[in-house]
Amino acid sequence: MPTFAFSTCWCSQRHSDGYAMARELVDLGFSRLELSHGTRITLVPGLLRAAEEKVIEIVSTHNFCPLPPGFANSAPNLFEPSALDDREVDQWLRYTRRSIDFAAQVGARVVVCHLGRVSYFWFNPAERLRRFMEKNPNLKPDAPEFAARREKTLIRLRQRLPRYWERMLKNLRTIEDAARERGLRLGFENRELLDELPFDDDFERLFDSLGQPSVGGYWHDTGHAELKRRLGVIDPRVHLEKLAPRLVGFHLHDVNADGDDHQSVGTGNVDFAQISQFWRPNHLLVLELSPRVPLEGVLDSKRRIEALLG
Repeated sequence: MPTFAFSTCWCSQRHSDGYAMARELVDLGFSRLELSHGTRITLVPGLLRAAEEKVIEIVSTHNFCPLPPGFANSAPNLFEPSALDDREVDQWLRYTRRSIDFAAQVGARVVVCHLGRVSYFWFNPAERLRRFMEKNPNLKPDAPEFAARREKTLIRLRQRLPRYWERMLKNLRTIEDAARERGLRLGFENRELLDELPFDDDFERLFDSLGQPSVGGYWHDTGHAELKRRLGVIDPRVHLEKLAPRLVGFHLHDVNADGDDHQSVGTGNVDFAQISQFWRPNHLLVLELSPRVPLEGVLDSKRRIEALLG
């Protein structure tokens, strides 16, 4: 059976003691956790104590974890491996290595990573498409005007991709070595924005470029995939079928009618029954909910996922 866990992104901001946070989640029925990218350094001593006393099991962490010094809020894209500025890349390497060391210290199996973006100082075509969507909320993805704009956006992004792709690959190879030394997997997450890397069609190319044996695997975020479905960019089932051999884990959350993700399971139109067909015993399933989700939504989401697990 897959390992089912809960992300601390739901509650980390309202706790100052990591041990108390762990106890709260245990009391809700969760024995396994993912430490989110909102894990402040002040929470670390209590979390280490909870792990040492086996109050909870930490199965994954989300880069950057713990947060870099001076930051109190989630900042997973603070530094990016695709950046063209060497100073930013140095910071990404520094804090990703730190995240890997910490994951090994707490006994995690996977570090979930974001891989950057194609950057623009002016005239980002993805941002232009987003503004067009805001002005035309009733346009369907297959409407000719929307489809034409979307395809033009994707072409422009791909034309700009090569420099960022090569930077990303170079830095991932360095980090893979660090994770391999510590017996960790890296989960490369699908993203919700069109300019974020890898583009959805490029995951196979990414793994082929990294070569074998790679410690990198595919991490499927259900909410991000649903947002891309609404844009007409992917079919989540086809996408999962293609990447099934590379899967290491899932972030589980729903998307409401307004396009807000990290919502309670069953409150949107993500097809979790379909997604559950891809779950395997070696996978991690992490319920990743917004801090705005009420306690009832957390418990109902837990029941729904456990029902699918049988």
